[in-house]
Amino acid sequence: MADPTPPEMETATSADGTEIAFERMGSGPPLVLVHGGACDHRFWDLSEVRSAFGEHCTVYAMDCRGLGESGDAADYELEREFEDVAAVVDSIDDPVTLCGHSSGALLSLEAALRTDNLRGLVLYEPPISVGDHELVSDEVLEEMKRLLDDGENEEVLVLFLERVAQSSPEEIDAQRSAPDWQDLVDAAHVWPRSVQAVAEYEFDAARFATVTTPTVLLSGSESPPLLRDATVPVDDALPNSRIVTFDGQGHEAMLTAPDRFVDEVLAFVSDPN
Repeated sequence: MADPTPPEMETATSADGTEIAFERMGSGPPLVLVHGGACDHRFWDLSEVRSAFGEHCTVYAMDCRGLGESGDAADYELEREFEDVAAVVDSIDDPVTLCGHSSGALLSLEAALRTDNLRGLVLYEPPISVGDHELVSDEVLEEMKRLLDDGENEEVLVLFLERVAQSSPEEIDAQRSAPDWQDLVDAAHVWPRSVQAVAEYEFDAARFATVTTPTVLLSGSESPPLLRDATVPVDDALPNSRIVTFDGQGHEAMLTAPDRFVDEVLAFVSDPN
């Protein structure tokens, strides 16, 4: 049964001293959720997957650096975000199942190199550039920066959703109606810096040869090719991983097929091996 107490916002201190916020709810084995771009911890509430997880797990839904209740720093490096996730995981007493979506999956993958407190790892399409794929063009990145300099925060967010996340007009309209939209607009400075850092990230498979944590890599059969194709080299690099494909779904099966997403994650939490 779910914990009857309301969700509580707590913090963990990252390696550089930044306070990283997460909201805890439910009861059971710990499950840490790391959102992707253009959202905060409330992303997991859009289709109520967080409350579904909370019926079986103690859920820790974190806000990435500069978003929601989390702090920030004057200088930005992507590695600080890897450390942020590890700090949240290390703040929990029991071994954790860490679940990251999109850029949150990349943060979670790198966090696995920085913590010994993992029981399992769930990665939904980390945006790693392989082959000829390009996460974002220089032109789009420069346009995001120009819009930000001009104070056009909402246009920065919409451009990110259209050209980086490749969201459909219907998905963007749905996100506009979500209660966190204005907060995401206000945090527009986060999107150009994070997408540039992720685009410049170079995946080195050899670094992950010692990550023996049981891992399931989730992917949508209809996801953009960059995201589908990136799953394979990550699976090849990890010694204890497997791929699960959501047929007929794209990059956000937690929104389009929430029951199947929840069932897949909970089955892994129950038995990661």
